Amino acid sequence: MTSGFSAARRRRAVAAVGAVSAGLLVLSACDKPTPLATITVGDNSVSSETDCYNDGKEVKTDELAKCLKAKDIKSITVDPDETVRFGVDPDIADKGWTILMNGQPLTDSSKKTYRTIPGSVFFNAQYGASGNSTLVSIQEAEQGDTAVSGLWSFTLKKDS
Repeated sequence: MTSGFSAARRRRAVAAVGAVSAGLLVLSACDKPTPLATITVGDNSVSSETDCYNDGKEVKTDELAKCLKAKDIKSITVDPDETVRFGVDPDIADKGWTILMNGQPLTDSSKKTYRTIPGSVFFNAQYGASGNSTLVSIQEAEQGDTAVSGLWSFTLKKDS
């Protein structure tokens, strides 16, 4: 009777270990979502994950160039008289982030999770804008480091 009891116990233990292993395998197959960056104008906002993120490690230059030319970049309409609010996940802020306009730095690096810029800046030729839309990117990189570890891009469309 004792041997039957321990055999059943072993089968349950093996089954439990198998179930835990299968669960871990399924979890390891899931990609960890990238941190979010959000732009808010008035009552409207748009958030984005990115394909240009390497979990805190450097993203290669050719990958960054592809991301800047991507066709599926999210957009938001901006009244030049409104304030544009940028928000990032704490993971991005901890590393440091810069706002780029058409690929050029618009701000210094910050470790805050939130920044504001007047909407008129994004359509002002003085800041490199041309036309009625502007590509704005949030670049994650350590302060003073040229190695970019993430890039989130948005198109700002002028509200006429």
